[in-house]
Amino acid sequence: MSSSELPASPEFKANHAELMDGVYRWQRHIYDLTRKYYLLGRDPMISGLDVPVSGTVLELGCGTGRNVILAARHYPDARFFGLDISAEMLETAGKAIDREGLSGRVILARGDATDFDARALFDVERFDRVFVSYSLSMIPGWEKTVSAALAALSPNGSLHIVDFGQQEGLPRWFRTLLRGWLKKFHVAPRESLREVLESESRRTGASFRFRTLYRGYAWLAVIGPRG
Repeated sequence: MSSSELPASPEFKANHAELMDGVYRWQRHIYDLTRKYYLLGRDPMISGLDVPVSGTVLELGCGTGRNVILAARHYPDARFFGLDISAEMLETAGKAIDREGLSGRVILARGDATDFDARALFDVERFDRVFVSYSLSMIPGWEKTVSAALAALSPNGSLHIVDFGQQEGLPRWFRTLLRGWLKKFHVAPRESLREVLESESRRTGASFRFRTLYRGYAWLAVIGPRG
């Protein structure tokens, strides 16, 4: 068993939660204002969710609630759920959801995206859509998040992911500057993201779609049902 396959201890999860709370305790107040300039591809992902009427949607790593609020506006007949490991971020998300009058349609819970019990947290066992926006690049053992997300899907559900690519079409100096900046916030673009998603789609017999955005700045992927 490799180190990436070892289950995370409660102490490790607690330490990661504490780290995220520390990183975002103050940043959460300006997070959405600053991140809109470089978390590219989030809105196209939300537009492509194609949520069925009365569907259920889960966001893993919901942060300030920006994405789940936008999705709830876009799909007014659906129910939404947000999971995050940071209590600080969830506090901000809860206030934003209340301000938007969406508290009746959006439920938040604190938990680990690599290992969560949807029924215990939300009283929902399966979701029509699960999406992850710029969170896999921050989650230790992020591969487990992909597996957990797929396990939480309904039979005809789909998983939607947007995150940093490898900036393969951009100048090397840009990649170097970006990686240095992201490292300050414990963010690391996942070089093997496409490979892992393709492997998981084969394992589950699902379809797989992948797009590079902005010369590889971001990667957008969908794992969904065949046919």
